[in-house]
Amino acid sequence: METKVEALKDNQVKLTVTIDAKEIDDRIKKTYKDFAYKYNFPGFRRGKAPRPVIDNALGAEAVPATVTDAVLNETYPVAVDEALLYPVSQPQFEDQSSLVEAGKPFTYVATVSVKPEFELSSYEPVEIELPCEHATDEEIADQIDQLREHYYSFEDAPASAKIEEGGYADLAMTATGSDGEALESLTTESRLYGLGVGLFPESFDAELIGLKKGQKKSFDIDITGDSSMMVSSLAEKTDSIHFDIEVLAVKKKDLPEVTDEWAKDTLGFENVEDLKTRIAESIEKQKADMLPGMKENACLNVLAERLEGEAPESMVESNEADLLKSFFQQLQQQSMSFDVYLMQQGITADQFKEDVKKQSTDIAKQDLALDAWARHAKMEVTDQELTDEFAKSGVEDPEALEAEWRANGQMHMLRQGILRTRAVTEVMDTANVTELTGPKKDEDKAEKKPAKKAAAKKTAKKDEAGAEAEEKKAPAKKKAPAKKAEKKETDAEEAKE
Repeated sequence: METKVEALKDNQVKLTVTIDAKEIDDRIKKTYKDFAYKYNFPGFRRGKAPRPVIDNALGAEAVPATVTDAVLNETYPVAVDEALLYPVSQPQFEDQSSLVEAGKPFTYVATVSVKPEFELSSYEPVEIELPCEHATDEEIADQIDQLREHYYSFEDAPASAKIEEGGYADLAMTATGSDGEALESLTTESRLYGLGVGLFPESFDAELIGLKKGQKKSFDIDITGDSSMMVSSLAEKTDSIHFDIEVLAVKKKDLPEVTDEWAKDTLGFENVEDLKTRIAESIEKQKADMLPGMKENACLNVLAERLEGEAPESMVESNEADLLKSFFQQLQQQSMSFDVYLMQQGITADQFKEDVKKQSTDIAKQDLALDAWARHAKMEVTDQELTDEFAKSGVEDPEALEAEWRANGQMHMLRQGILRTRAVTEVMDTANVTELTGPKKDEDKAEKKPAKKAAAKKTAKKDEAGAEAEEKKAPAKKKAPAKKAEKKETDAEEAKE
């Protein structure tokens, strides 16, 4: 097989592939033999029908057409691999009516859209900001405040106190539907109620603002389309609810004092100092797990901003398909519907689609930026290094899997994954990191000091070969959608571990 590549405009190339005559003849011979065994031809034993009989029964173009399809399907990915091309869409074949002929070489031409080779505005080390590795006083205090929130109590506020947004009150209420029928599920002689928690509609909370102990109020609220917990189940019974409310008491939340007694008797620590020490250890353990990923994401975001070009829509769409497939697989594993997920996140389907689109675009830009960095650094992958990846994959027969990948023209995908891994590792290793020692504010930036370079996290980039590689346990590299690392709450049990 011979391949020739000609560059066209708009990130397209013309790929010309020629298969020699002997290969074509061997394929034609094999296909006739396969047809002779596959079909019954009257007067001939299975596998013994001559070519003229097969042509007469199936049509003169049956074998050439079958061989042509096989040649295109089997040699195109190998030709792409050998030419080190990275297609981002399906090829367009020229003169698809042309069929192979016995004794003649076969040539086909395909126009292929390939991954663009953009440059970066700068190849200098990236500059990023990361939280400090140790636990700060602010973080420890925040965790203690969260613990206090678990052990609060309520006390009556002074009689002159008014109900405020986010406040609490002890209410007596009677609720009736639009038909005047009492709604027993909402009627109560005493209910401790917190405004803003979503138990009742926002319009209900608004009616309570400003009321004092002993005051009464009657009002109606429209519950059409409302999704709050207490009234959503009543939507089929009534469109509105009439409330008669009496404020039995305005309540205030009383948080426990942070004392040695509280730390010991309630939380099981020796004293406050022991509590702070254990919380600090827990925070620093969390940071040790989170910071490598945060550093990688920060480096990739800066690198993507330097990209001089826009990611092709085909790359974005491919990433989008991968993200959606992974997302809905996770939903299925959790036995959760898409509607429930949207409700929990407080977003609409359109907002979800926009977020996935943005993530897909970000991933494509990051990949192209890593490709540019690898080219600029003249990074290369040898055949031996590719073979080593299969050996490290843990499959039973790495040689057979490598042969399969080479036959399927997938090696360029593995090469691309390795190069991106090396690029992101180098970017992280050379990054200039500023360590934040306090909360970052626009008007009052926290004190900063240089941080020690963290060990680079070798997170490989997942490309078109990724999903198949996982299924086959192949050594293709894998990446995850860039996303902000979430702060994990530390409760008393975590602090004590």
